[in-house]
Amino acid sequence: MKRKDAVLLNDPDPFHSIVPYVMDKRTESEVSTDATFDITDLLAFMKKHNEEEGTNYKLFHAICTAVARMIYHRPKLNIFVAGRKFWRRNDITLSFVAKQKFEDEAVETLMTLKVTEDMNLDKISKIILGDVKKARSSGTNSLDKTMEFVGSLPRFVLEILFWVLRRMEYHGVYPQALAEGDPNYTTCLLSNLGSIGADSCYHHLSNFGTNSMMITIGTMFKDENGRDKVTCTVTLDERIADGFYFAKSLKLARYLLERPEMLMEKISDPVPDEIK
Repeated sequence: MKRKDAVLLNDPDPFHSIVPYVMDKRTESEVSTDATFDITDLLAFMKKHNEEEGTNYKLFHAICTAVARMIYHRPKLNIFVAGRKFWRRNDITLSFVAKQKFEDEAVETLMTLKVTEDMNLDKISKIILGDVKKARSSGTNSLDKTMEFVGSLPRFVLEILFWVLRRMEYHGVYPQALAEGDPNYTTCLLSNLGSIGADSCYHHLSNFGTNSMMITIGTMFKDENGRDKVTCTVTLDERIADGFYFAKSLKLARYLLERPEMLMEKISDPVPDEIK
């Protein structure tokens, strides 16, 4: 079997080799946990850079950078199950939704970030800011146009179309042109609920596509000691790794966010072995 976006893993352990047959849907294989991070030093670090260097670093950019580096050094997080087989993506990709205005009826635009080894907080921040500005000024992107066309088709045509697409996905021949820019085909989908004043919450995965990780980010708050904190809720497909692996991965994300200077390093730069 072959896919254009991933390579087949041929050596799962006996337990994982049968798991996709026991739990064949991503939505019945979810595990979810809350993780609270101390961001006091991070906020001071970003404020200093923004004031002295004219950057526009935001908490969301820092979390995206930490998540990208976490995935790079914890490669099982970049695995997905499709066609009851385990695959490792060729790339690390993050996706998120940007509202064109902070209004109830405002249009939402889907954004995708392909991570490269040389990226750090500065590069990721500039890419996100540039893409969001471009999408908001144009009012749309290529995926929005595709969805608008598909959504205009009659219901019976959509039912046939998505049945065909699901079978193509099962056999690994889903069109790359449709997968590109689709958050259902990214490593991690992030939702910045804090930007609209909401707390983090559980968010389900989807049985469509290959996405195995969902992160919601809540509002910042101060604890009883006056420290700045933020809580994120992470939902994962438990078939791709065990709880111990997930716990150590979140430990790495916490390590990076609490040492903001490390976010300026390349995501490929080494991290302490005891954390990795």
